[in-house]
Amino acid sequence: MKRLLLSISALFATALVAAEKPNILILYADDLGFGDLGCYHAESKIPTPNLDELAAEGMRFTDGHSSSGICTPSRYALLTGRYHWRDFHGIVNALGDSPFKPERLTMPEMLQGEGYKTAAIGKWHLGWNWDAIKKPGAKPTGEGRKKTWGPEAFDWSKSIPNGPLAHGFDHYFGDTVINFPPYCWIEDDKVVEAPDTVMDTTKWKKIKEGNWECRPGPMISTWDPYENIPTTTKKGVEYIHAQKDSEKPFFLYFAFPAPHAPIIPNNQFDGKSGAGPYGDLVFETDDACGQLVRALEESGQADNTIIVFTADNGPEKYAYARDAKFDHWSAHPLRGLKRDIYEGGHHVPLIIKWPGVTKAGKTSDALVSQIDLMATFAAALDVELPNKNAAEDSHDLLPLLKGDAESARTTHIHNTKENSYAIRHGDWVLVDAKSGYVSGKNQAWETKRGYPADDKTPVELYNLKEDIGQKNNVAADNADKVAELKTLLKTIREQSYSAPRLAK
Repeated sequence: MKRLLLSISALFATALVAAEKPNILILYADDLGFGDLGCYHAESKIPTPNLDELAAEGMRFTDGHSSSGICTPSRYALLTGRYHWRDFHGIVNALGDSPFKPERLTMPEMLQGEGYKTAAIGKWHLGWNWDAIKKPGAKPTGEGRKKTWGPEAFDWSKSIPNGPLAHGFDHYFGDTVINFPPYCWIEDDKVVEAPDTVMDTTKWKKIKEGNWECRPGPMISTWDPYENIPTTTKKGVEYIHAQKDSEKPFFLYFAFPAPHAPIIPNNQFDGKSGAGPYGDLVFETDDACGQLVRALEESGQADNTIIVFTADNGPEKYAYARDAKFDHWSAHPLRGLKRDIYEGGHHVPLIIKWPGVTKAGKTSDALVSQIDLMATFAAALDVELPNKNAAEDSHDLLPLLKGDAESARTTHIHNTKENSYAIRHGDWVLVDAKSGYVSGKNQAWETKRGYPADDKTPVELYNLKEDIGQKNNVAADNADKVAELKTLLKTIREQSYSAPRLAK
């Protein structure tokens, strides 16, 4: 009898501990500008009521950063707590394999070890081993970016290895990447319906802005890209409600395909913004965020759930035409867009609502990064991270979130392509290249915004406290600061870490 009572007591204690651990919901937008949300830009032409409300209830960071100016690297850094450039620079291409090494501890793996149920819904863009389900003797068609495979090249009945389930997620639902094949739904590690044709955009409804930008490859005949956000949002809402009576806390990584191209807001959102179809798609994304947050409230889980909203990088080059037509600069007040190593490429919205930790309506100007989430969650759960293959660049932000201290981070390194870096340290940022543009300079935009002509210096130096728009390159007048930042950049690149816990 005594043993039975002890067992019951142990089970109760286990359930109590699980209940005390906060759920975690990460809402991850794709190609969203720092100046698109109303809570970041009062004159934004795009209404974002749900995210504005989230900011009013949590902590809004004005100096938050992703690791890269493109998709895959930022997602990798978010989920590993490690600068992507220590391992790679580019994206996982269509039907490409994963960049995760088997020994690399990921955020969801860490949380699984703490008893969490883990799920990823939406955009993955971190690869799968598609070769494992490729039929012997299958041959591609085309070359380069037009190289592709037909649906007959794969055994679609097989499990697809090395995807989300191989790196810490118990469950996945999505289409991996909205503009990459295969164009079908994937649940866990299998396609829901086998592709039976090749991509044909003429079968789809008309695009509303820009180009489809879809890579060729296998597709199901009934595929409709417009169903992406409605379908994944429904799945996310269902997942949240299903956790209501679970004895385990949950981690849901919900990654939107929007407002990344293709720009395809559903009809009910047409005209809802003053920034064209892109703005309408941002509005639709905001609406989906609202549905997911309401699911937490309706299921009674809101008071024990950390909500993080952020984006992988800055807006795509269509932002130049949008600014000319609608006078809406998506990266306001920053210079640069997706891919660029100017601030607009990686300086992104970041909102954290953590009941019992963050104060409502708090704004922080501290330098922070998405890379820091892993160490922060580890600290909250009293997890001791290993010294190898785990969160080497992640800083614990918990004291900052509590309002007890300044940010532990004073330096951030940004990179999109090999041998082209920017380093931020304090108020200063050094663009260690002839230009911070990677996607190319738009002279009309620079003229409109009053940027001076290129001074042809080999590097660029800016004081962001005085010049957030990076207009005035002061490298020539601050040789000592340039040298200091170059040395710091070299040091951090050459050592295998930057996390404070590893410097002790």
